[in-house]
Amino acid sequence: MEPNPAPESRSFLKGSAALFIAAGVVAGLLIEFPAYRWFFLISLGIGLVVAAVLYFWHKYVPVKEADVKDNQRPLGLD
Repeated sequence: MEPNPAPESRSFLKGSAALFIAAGVVAGLLIEFPAYRWFFLISLGIGLVVAAVLYFWHKYVPVKEADVKDNQRPLGLD
């Protein structure tokens, strides 16, 4: 029995349609409920700070060759 190389997606929304629907839901919640605006702004701020810290950390402290393990797939799963 051969493994299935590419499992099929079960989602009926493909591509950017799901992204537009999610953006519409978020916009609707931000318009309808004022308390969600603060939650969204605080969450967005925290996300931007974490992204900036990770970006600059990996820029100025790169991964060394000694830190990389030779066997990346110890179970042999490909």
